[in-house]
Amino acid sequence: MIAEIGLAALWLAAGLCALQFIAGVLGVREAGADGAVHPVSALARPAAVVQGLLLLVAFACLLRVFAVTDLSVSLVADNSHVDKPFIYRLAAAWGNHEGSMLLWVTILGLAGGLVALFERRMDDRFMKAVLAAQAFIALGFLAFLLFSSNPFARLNPPADFGAGLNPLLQDIGLAFHPPTLYLGYVGLSVAFSFVVAGLVTRQAGPELARVMRPWVLAAWVALTLGIAAGSYWAYYELGWGGWWFWDPVENASLMPWLAATALLHSVSVLAARDALRTWTIMLGVVAFSMSMVGTFLVRSGILTSVHAFAVDPERGAFILGLLAIYVGGGFGLFALRAGALAEGKRFALVSREGALVFNNVMLSGILAVVLLGTLYPLAAEALGTRVSIGPPYYNPVSAIFAVPMLLVLLVGPLLRWKRDSLSRIAVPLAIVGALLAASVTVLLLFTDAGVLPILGLAIAVALALASWLPLRGRKLKRVPLALWGSMLAHFGVAVSLAGMASETAFSIERLVAVEAGESVAVGPYQVTLQEVDPVAGPNWTALEGRLAITGGGVDTVLRPQARYFTDPPQSTSESALLTRWDGQFYAILGDAAGEGRWQLRLWWKPFVTLIWYGALLIALGGLLSIFGHLRASARSRRIREEVARRRAEKALL
Repeated sequence: MIAEIGLAALWLAAGLCALQFIAGVLGVREAGADGAVHPVSALARPAAVVQGLLLLVAFACLLRVFAVTDLSVSLVADNSHVDKPFIYRLAAAWGNHEGSMLLWVTILGLAGGLVALFERRMDDRFMKAVLAAQAFIALGFLAFLLFSSNPFARLNPPADFGAGLNPLLQDIGLAFHPPTLYLGYVGLSVAFSFVVAGLVTRQAGPELARVMRPWVLAAWVALTLGIAAGSYWAYYELGWGGWWFWDPVENASLMPWLAATALLHSVSVLAARDALRTWTIMLGVVAFSMSMVGTFLVRSGILTSVHAFAVDPERGAFILGLLAIYVGGGFGLFALRAGALAEGKRFALVSREGALVFNNVMLSGILAVVLLGTLYPLAAEALGTRVSIGPPYYNPVSAIFAVPMLLVLLVGPLLRWKRDSLSRIAVPLAIVGALLAASVTVLLLFTDAGVLPILGLAIAVALALASWLPLRGRKLKRVPLALWGSMLAHFGVAVSLAGMASETAFSIERLVAVEAGESVAVGPYQVTLQEVDPVAGPNWTALEGRLAITGGGVDTVLRPQARYFTDPPQSTSESALLTRWDGQFYAILGDAAGEGRWQLRLWWKPFVTLIWYGALLIALGGLLSIFGHLRASARSRRIREEVARRRAEKALL
């Protein structure tokens, strides 16, 4: 019965979604013709709210059938097992194709409901256009669920035990990584809906940017956290010791983040200075397009990875059709209406706007590099040629754009709006330049790191200082919260960059075969294999190594495991980590090497944790900026209301 309730909620949500779309379109057309309001258009907001609630009910029903392991539901039988721990039975609800798409649509519906309930800063016609665009997006995915990927389909007869969840996905990181990415994708869909409304109603000024900015910031924060969580999950769960491999699925999440970063800065310029109108609208379309491309790559079955759940060509064609409709429609509307947008205010090359435009161009260049590297192997394989593109392509080619972008980031926040001169900031510019040059010199003299790691470390040091230079000459109590958020996010970039460069330059790896009692040196530590014993968990058995780690003020034991799961049958390597202030020691237990010896893969990774600490700082900076802008907006609204009230009182007198 729970599954039928969930399916009924999905159908009702689809009906309300269609009503929301029709009401929104009527509201835009009628108001645009003679100012009259069609009575049906008043249903757009309530339809959006109820639709969001119905989708929440549907997803709650999905969680319920997984929680009780209802094996008469095909999706549960294929992706869960009666003996799975409870947390992984729940996680299995979105650790598959149909469940993940339902989560996507649920977040989309809830976001539309929030817009309908709380957004009052734009006129009614504009908001009807927003809700119509949001409904149009949701309709496609609801149709996909109902006609191609029904998550509540019954299985007759029911399964006895269930096939189980992919062991690689049986990790607490799975409970966090996909939902946060979907929050980011959906935030970009809301921004896209605002952009569409701006094009349809020809309202693409600062007010649009101020309304969009919290949604873009929220999407950007969610994508940052989701990518960081996925990176750390792959780092410790897959057992390969790396934090980024330029895998197509990793790229599928990175591309929307790059576009959202460019959009965020462009929206800020439009909101503050009424400039970059066309650029902002275009980036809104690009950012959503990248989220759609990511959805297609991961959900269509075109990629083979732990993330690619769909293997049915029919479903892949359905998603490709949605991609063509939404992306093609967005760019088509932009092409038709962009020429009618007002230009906005101009600015000098040396100005904060100029620095932001330059960095947006560099971000767009990196996005193009990643997009080409992701799609080219797929196109080549379709033509019968297998091509592998990895770090030797991505790292140096991306650096062509990333290094100039980071150098401009050192001074961009110090520049004034509209027009400035470098002579005015000569002192901080000299300090940052001297620190950058000194860092490069020291690294060249005392390390044998490569060019890119040296540049990364030197820029990270300079950026860590430059991030806080906008405080120069200010009273701290008067610094806006949004500025604190911006500075903290830039400082987080410096921290993450330092971690990436340090791990790349100074990591030490040892692949050895040792017997019990034998020791090996790895970085500052001495590692001794004490023994290897069989152990068992709730749904797995394993061989567990006991590694005594000494040296560098450490005396502890790590326990890496080689696990075997039966439902479904699969072997995994469970890493053991020792985290210190200056890095991580990373250990993997391999296969038996004969004569009582065991293979061990050991790493010492200096300052690698800075990568994820920096990501947390970036996200925290984004959250501070959201609260700062919302607080400033509320203050401005109160002032306007107070002024209007006083004028009304004077008029009565």
